[in-house]
Amino acid sequence: MRDDETTPQTATGTLSPGAPAATRAEAPAPRTGPSPWTLRLVAIGLVLTALNLRPAITSLGALLEEVRDGLHMSGSVAGVLGSVPPLCFAVFGVMAPRLARRFGPGAVVCAGMVAITAGLVIRPLIGGTAGFLAASALALMGIAVSNVLMPVIVKRWFPDRVGSMTGLYSMALALGTSLAAAVTVPLTDALGGSWKAGLGIWAVLAVTAIAPWLLVRDRAASHEPVSVVAQPQAPAPRITRSRTAWSLACFFGLQATAAYITMMWMPQIFRDAGVSAGTAGVLLALTMAMGVPLAFVIPRVAARMRTQGPIVVFLGACGLTGYAGLYLAPSGGAWAWALLLGVSNCAFPLALTMIGMRARSGAGVVRLSAFAQSTGYLISIPGPLLVGVLYQHSGGWGLPIALMAALMVPQMVVGVLAGRDRTIEDES
Repeated sequence: MRDDETTPQTATGTLSPGAPAATRAEAPAPRTGPSPWTLRLVAIGLVLTALNLRPAITSLGALLEEVRDGLHMSGSVAGVLGSVPPLCFAVFGVMAPRLARRFGPGAVVCAGMVAITAGLVIRPLIGGTAGFLAASALALMGIAVSNVLMPVIVKRWFPDRVGSMTGLYSMALALGTSLAAAVTVPLTDALGGSWKAGLGIWAVLAVTAIAPWLLVRDRAASHEPVSVVAQPQAPAPRITRSRTAWSLACFFGLQATAAYITMMWMPQIFRDAGVSAGTAGVLLALTMAMGVPLAFVIPRVAARMRTQGPIVVFLGACGLTGYAGLYLAPSGGAWAWALLLGVSNCAFPLALTMIGMRARSGAGVVRLSAFAQSTGYLISIPGPLLVGVLYQHSGGWGLPIALMAALMVPQMVVGVLAGRDRTIEDES
């Protein structure tokens, strides 16, 4: 907890030990922090929210061929479908700070969970590609605002445990991602083989994330720490003047490009190489599951390092090796390539950790999180679409995989720059 949250204040300043008794009587009581019960609720809310931030995407990747056939999609249109998540994250994510200032982060995340639930319920019920995209966008809108506010909530409620709490919800996010990839196909078979049922079943998980935030919002009135976002402040410097903010935004965008290409297209790469649909889903699950332990470890390690460049380079090297394997022997070494790409995808929790470390205050984290994620997702929009176009026109995976590998090099460069020991307040 910050010193300014614990020191009793008078209307004019800090109360000194020798102040008159009348002044002492008029001074407000020392502020107490949130209760352990409230912190437990916030932690539960973080975990349940994180579990729901990717199933809407990875469940679709596991059933992409069935969805394409059912909705009569071409490869290029499927590529557009793969670009919808980063587009929604960029457009709706930029709204998150303003909504959080007006309604509070907990209330906005709660609304986001409602939107995810509604989108997942509606998506299988609407016929046609346009309706499918619209319902998907509703779910992705909820994911977008929650994406941006997760680092903000961690900084606000757990300022002395940024690394460990970021690791906790990153681990839950990876678990939800891998779970959806692994069990969507078996669930679909168990539900009669309908891809609509296989996609819609994930709304059940989304419902569970609503209640904790309702309780946190109600309790926040008396126990929640005052958000630095809501406090009067001098006009903040323009974040666009910070080279660190731009480096972090580019790093976030390139790792998101790799992640969404992987979630959308990797099962199809394996299926085209002769791997069964069920096994391809399990391979994607393995890639996503690598984030379960590593998403907890990497933020804790990164938070103890002055610069995070060495982690960036290691993750990038794993990605380059995995892409080389996909190009040379996609089915022969499938498990190894899935594992290596899973390690590489842990650039996401690293980016989230750096967002919390590259700003000094909660207000700075809000601004940096919105800028880095919204700008980053804009950068990532063309990736899945371009892969779909290259796949359709080349008739194979050579060019798309070469593109994925080529993008890993600038990701490593900007990641090293973003990992330097400085804050946006030093530059903007």
